Amino acid sequence: MSAHPPTTPHIQRQVVVSACFGTFLEWYDFLTFASLATWFGSLFFPATDPVAALLASLGTFGIGMIVRPLGAALFGSLGDRIGRRTVFLITIVLMGGSTVCVGLLPTYAQVGLLAPALLLFLRILQGLSVGGEIGGAAVYLTEHAPTGKRGLYTSVLQLMGPLGMLASTLQIVLLQQWLSEAEFRDWGWRVPFIFSAVLLAISLKSRLNLHESPIFQQLRAKNALAKAPLRECLRDRQTLGRMALLFFCISAGGSILFFSGQVYTNVFLKTVVKLPAADASKLVMLSTLVLLPATIFCGWLSDRIGRRPVLLFGLISGLLVIFPVFQGLLYYGTQATPDQGMLLVLLLVLVVPLAAITGPQTATLPELFPARTRYSAVALPHNLSAGWLGGMSPFMVTWLGVHFGHPLAGLGYPLALLVIASIVGVLFLPEVRDRPLET
Repeated sequence: MSAHPPTTPHIQRQVVVSACFGTFLEWYDFLTFASLATWFGSLFFPATDPVAALLASLGTFGIGMIVRPLGAALFGSLGDRIGRRTVFLITIVLMGGSTVCVGLLPTYAQVGLLAPALLLFLRILQGLSVGGEIGGAAVYLTEHAPTGKRGLYTSVLQLMGPLGMLASTLQIVLLQQWLSEAEFRDWGWRVPFIFSAVLLAISLKSRLNLHESPIFQQLRAKNALAKAPLRECLRDRQTLGRMALLFFCISAGGSILFFSGQVYTNVFLKTVVKLPAADASKLVMLSTLVLLPATIFCGWLSDRIGRRPVLLFGLISGLLVIFPVFQGLLYYGTQATPDQGMLLVLLLVLVVPLAAITGPQTATLPELFPARTRYSAVALPHNLSAGWLGGMSPFMVTWLGVHFGHPLAGLGYPLALLVIASIVGVLFLPEVRDRPLET
């Protein structure tokens, strides 16, 4: 077996671009489906009951979040057994291919119940591939990162979710402006999905040029690969404990703050504060643009002072500010003339704890676990937490607000999870900065 190529600065840049572009494509595809889920009710389900059709459409979207952990278990195990690069290629083809196929599907009016069945099948494939990609990208990127700069080097991966969301939203908004409602319903909704074919081709070409992770090559050369990595994870007490730490603390805190600060704020401003949709989207988009450099700064900071203090600051500050921020949004947004300056300031306050978690998160996840089971140990708890706890937060916050009759009552859900995450972090979160990744 030939030795793996040295991880030169050129290779490191190539790895960053390829991993990030692929993850961007994953998020773009995943969020395009989310943005158009309400349209799918009338396109892919019987129109006799519009409410039932809408719920079925949203349920089809939700199934993608539910199966993410299954994809994490499947592809995480494969990543530890056959290689990070191989799984990277599988997940990107699966995600991109299934997304393009959504844009080619016949509607309910054309083929009846076969249409929603095909849509559900493709959505399951999307969810499985996202489960394999997210977490795996963190492992692959961190294993190529230079020691002492892992936080800065890997923080760019966390930008792909917001950028994917921005690209997907912007494309749909432009299409809806350029096309009539009838044109958009007839064929315009297909464009973002079919455009994924271009992104898939670019991403696949860049990933085919990648080398296998040097750490995986070392394991393979020593004949030290795990034969049943997930089983090893569950049998090793330290690994299992750190998987629980990931689930209840790091991934839970990051996903809760992301969905609260970047997803639910938009819904809250439009439905509760009654701000015009264009104004609400503009404010959230501005906060997202600030989040990008803030995330990179926090990744760099974690290289200087450690992962633990930056992560704990994010968890505890998020816990302290989330309720006052939404209270302020309600107050300043319901004035006779909404104070958009204060609304933006409040949204930026939420950016700070989110960046403090997402900045060092990518490097921290692989640093917690041994090399031979790292992919499985990262992917499963991260996707369980982000897909189930974080993914359920917009629904839970809305439902609790309606149930208790107060628009802020739903914040009890993210507050409770942030309390748990903060306590677990203070008690159990280790410092893993500069930990050797070969062991």
